Amino acid sequence: MKKTAGFLIPALIMASPAAVQAGGFSLNEQSASAMGVANAGTAANPENATTVFFNPAGMSQLKGTNLSFGAAALSIDAAMKPGTGGATRDNGQPVAGTHGGDIADLAVLPNVYLTHELNDWLDVGFGLHAPYGLAADYDDRFVGRFFADETELKAIAFSPSIALNDGAGFSLGFGVNLMYAEGTLTKFQDYSATEAKLAALGAKLDDGYADISGEDLAVTFSFGLLWALNERTQLGLSGQSGTELKLKGDARIHNFPVVDLSAPSVTQQLVTERVEVPLQIPESLTVGLRHRVSDRVTLLAGATWSKWSRFEALDIVSRESPGPVSGNVGGGLGDPALVAHISENWQDTWQVNLGGIWQATPEWAFKAGYAYDQSPVNDNFRTARIPSGDREWLTLGARYAHLQSGWTVDVAAGVLLFDDTRVDERNYNVNNQPMPGAARFSGTYELDAWSAGVQFSKAF
Repeated sequence: MKKTAGFLIPALIMASPAAVQAGGFSLNEQSASAMGVANAGTAANPENATTVFFNPAGMSQLKGTNLSFGAAALSIDAAMKPGTGGATRDNGQPVAGTHGGDIADLAVLPNVYLTHELNDWLDVGFGLHAPYGLAADYDDRFVGRFFADETELKAIAFSPSIALNDGAGFSLGFGVNLMYAEGTLTKFQDYSATEAKLAALGAKLDDGYADISGEDLAVTFSFGLLWALNERTQLGLSGQSGTELKLKGDARIHNFPVVDLSAPSVTQQLVTERVEVPLQIPESLTVGLRHRVSDRVTLLAGATWSKWSRFEALDIVSRESPGPVSGNVGGGLGDPALVAHISENWQDTWQVNLGGIWQATPEWAFKAGYAYDQSPVNDNFRTARIPSGDREWLTLGARYAHLQSGWTVDVAAGVLLFDDTRVDERNYNVNNQPMPGAARFSGTYELDAWSAGVQFSKAF
């Protein structure tokens, strides 16, 4: 067991989450045992130690010490349809370029969970997992490169938890999520409007490039309730608090125009500025229901509400007063401290899940699930960085229990179905008013994806 955990911890840290095209940047792929039923009823169905993530109160229904570890693979094909995209520079001239290629790579998301029963009424546990992630990367000739190039968010959480039960079917659970996150934003810089303003100096400006990265630590809190209504039916409720990540780091702007008034002349230089990127993590509530129709058939249902309306904008804020970049460009955005501003205006979302388990033999169980997952992205402010829409998730799974050793293995796979989405992006200030200039990007995206996972579990 020690060797297994020692392998998974560095693997989690090195994992690169895929672009999540619905549910904001939350990662649904936390457990193959839950994936088999499309996460249906997870707040009410503690099958193994992964209940630490879904509902910490579920630890009260696990006996002894329980270990669960595994990994999920997520592959998303996301690309702009050739022939549907176009962009203009600030000076109104068209941008030449490509459709950007497939912007999302295969991601592998490991996890490990452990619970321990201290006595009849108290259980403790922890999880190590990747709760949030986002990765999208266009090729350098992308026609919308002045709006987006690379977008990446990696997060890892350590989640110590506790559960208490009254011995009569009712349990409470609480957890703390200690989270480390790092992010990267890049894009090409269009200086066509600046060049026009500096025409008297004979300026001929090359395009620039902005590279911004940062990291932060944050804490969120989780809770759960689990209530056995009778021998066959169980109800669960779980929730998580929101927080704000402040990814602190540096902005590096290549080919930034610098005016020398003594000459007078214009040169292009590399400038840096200390910045932070505030990123809102939403509150969420999940309700789950498990009903055992018979000894062989179990039905599951659930729903999750997430307060994504917290995420109003993707801002890059200077930590200098004023810095070389914010001092030149921030004022036009409506705040002199801003280096950049992208209006998002996300909306609260619901995810609805249905699933079932058929216990075919004492060793074998088979699963199926369906989920409808709303995207928080506002249609009027959809961007090239997150060109997402609503999705449907269809999954199948199987569990094999080796009765002599006590080990169980879950495998699951699913497909994600998306409608095509349209991006019509321009620059806005903090009041959601269009900025001066003709800069604009539009295109239609098509997406499809599959996911697969494996989970090993054992009670000691």
